[in-house]
Amino acid sequence: MKIIKVIMILIISILFSVSCSKETKLPNKETQSIPPQSTIEHQLKVGEKIKFKTESGSELFAIKQQADMMAKLIDSSNKEIAKFNREASGKIKIKNSTEQVLGYVVREKGYWKLEKSEKDFYILRKEDDGDYKLEDFRKKEIYRIKQRNEGWEIESQDKKLLYKVKVKEGKTSLTDASEKTIFSTKSDLSPLAFACFGFDVLTREQQAALAYAVTIMGGQ
Repeated sequence: MKIIKVIMILIISILFSVSCSKETKLPNKETQSIPPQSTIEHQLKVGEKIKFKTESGSELFAIKQQADMMAKLIDSSNKEIAKFNREASGKIKIKNSTEQVLGYVVREKGYWKLEKSEKDFYILRKEDDGDYKLEDFRKKEIYRIKQRNEGWEIESQDKKLLYKVKVKEGKTSLTDASEKTIFSTKSDLSPLAFACFGFDVLTREQQAALAYAVTIMGGQ
C-alpha cells in the first residue's frame, strides 16, 4: 500500500508540473514594442564621423564626435564649422568656429526645441498620427514631415512636397521633389534626424545640431 501511495504522489506531482509549464506563456514577439529609430538614444563613439556626400561620392561635410560630450561640424577639408557641447543640464549648446553661441537644442517630452533666444525658437514636434512638424515660436507650422515606406517626405505649410528622405541598401538620401539627390550618408543616422537637413528655414549649423540632438538624445 505504501508503494502504491508513493507512486500516486509521484504521478500527481508530474501532472501538476506539466500543467504549470503549459500555463507559462513565452513572450509574444509580435506584441513586443520596438521603438522607431528616432526614439532611441545613440551614443556616438569618440572619433566617429557621420559623413554626408554628394551623389558622385565627394564629401560635403561631417559631424565628428569628440571627447567630453562634444561634437564638431566640419567641412570636406576637416575645417571646423561649429561645435555642439552637451551640458550637464542636458542642453546642447551650439557655437560657431569663433566660439560665438548660436543657440541651444533641448529635448522635452514629445518634441525637440531649437532655441535661438527666449522669444525666437523652433520646435520639432511629434503628432498623434505619427507625423512630425516643425513650428516656430508663434506655433506656426513651417514643415510637415510624413513617414512613408522608404523614409520621410517634407512638405511646406501649403502641402507642397519639398524633399524626400529615402533609405535604400544602407544609404539614406535627401532628394528634392524631382528626385534629384542633394546629398546622402551611409552612417548610422535615423531618417528623422536626416530630415532636419531639409529644413531650409534653418542654417546648416542649426540643421546639424538638431540632427545631432535627435540622434544622441532620442525622444518620445
